[in-house]
Amino acid sequence: MSSTPALRIVLTTLPNAEIAGRLAHELVAAKLAACVNVLSPCRSIYRWQESGAPGSGKTSESPPEGAKSILGRPGNRLDSVQEDVEIPLIIKTTAARYPALETFLRENHPYQVPEILAIDGVDGLPDYLRWAALATQP
Repeated sequence: MSSTPALRIVLTTLPNAEIAGRLAHELVAAKLAACVNVLSPCRSIYRWQESGAPGSGKTSESPPEGAKSILGRPGNRLDSVQEDVEIPLIIKTTAARYPALETFLRENHPYQVPEILAIDGVDGLPDYLRWAALATQP
């Protein structure tokens, strides 16, 4: 819909409800998000480095000498299947505010490599889309 603002739905996960709630409040207060849904805990199963999972608090450890990173450069190996309980967030923002939101998440997220997935909202209730645009105006 060309007459309505472009909406982005951003997904991320946090290690616990306290951090998730705090981050959600900060996003809305900073007008980076119109609304953030803090969902119930879920189990996340993923491949990650042997020395620590994203939510374990051990991600700042130095990788073993010669290990390969997810990008194939020296760094952390992805040689361990991990399982953690995480709190998913559904963040609603505009396409215009997404770059600032991503920067904020990168700087404030506790994980070494946070999940930040942006999905374009290709259609929606025009009144909701206008509200989201108004709520995120700097």
